[in-house]
Amino acid sequence: MDGHLLLVAHGSRDPRHAATVRALTRRIRSTRPGLRVGTAFLDFDSPSVSGELAEMAHGGAVRVVVQPLLLSHAFHAKHDLPGALRAAPAPLLVRQAPVLGPHPLLTAALERRLAEAGLAPHERATTGVVLAAAGTADPDAAAVLAGIARTWQGAGWAAVRPAFASAGLFPATADAVRALRAGGVRRVAVAPCVLAPGRLPDRIAAGAAAAGADVLGGVLGAAPELVRLVLLRYDGAVAKARALTG
Repeated sequence: MDGHLLLVAHGSRDPRHAATVRALTRRIRSTRPGLRVGTAFLDFDSPSVSGELAEMAHGGAVRVVVQPLLLSHAFHAKHDLPGALRAAPAPLLVRQAPVLGPHPLLTAALERRLAEAGLAPHERATTGVVLAAAGTADPDAAAVLAGIARTWQGAGWAAVRPAFASAGLFPATADAVRALRAGGVRRVAVAPCVLAPGRLPDRIAAGAAAAGADVLGGVLGAAPELVRLVLLRYDGAVAKARALTG
């Protein structure tokens, strides 16, 4: 590939979402100065995916890796993004990289945000974690969140429960916090498994507060682990493209 990366986020009516995505973009650019990095959104914000790809082609790009800033392979990764990529300008060769989760770097970013919120390493054994995502009815995406929770619990936490901000296959954040309390966990932390601020992350925070969680982590944002993960996905997509073309 010729050094072009397009980051694609979901988008939101909340301006904090786009601001956070652009902060991540700037951090990736500064980490890999030779890489030309663009940003697009599936909904609500601009530029659109098709619009940014057309701009890249106009600027001389021939090959572009598209990185979904999505944490699981749910509806947006399976349907919305591939549909948008089909509208790419004909001369442009586009490769979609895998979504960000699951990956140990994603878990490390979640742990970073909990530590920044005040959770000390020695409190892990007595702390239960609610791993709170936006929500989906897609069983594959729910399985990813459940798998992260299982892996995380094996790392020494008292308990880890997945939760959703919206209707889906897991309980709401507040209900998951209360369930941990009822199970005898002394301290409860909520780890938002979301990229950027918005309506659903605000709902996670409200649920954590309503149920009396002791710690609320921040959104993933431009965490250094997320920057490393995006570049890892990019490098993997480039290597795969080179292998296929010989």
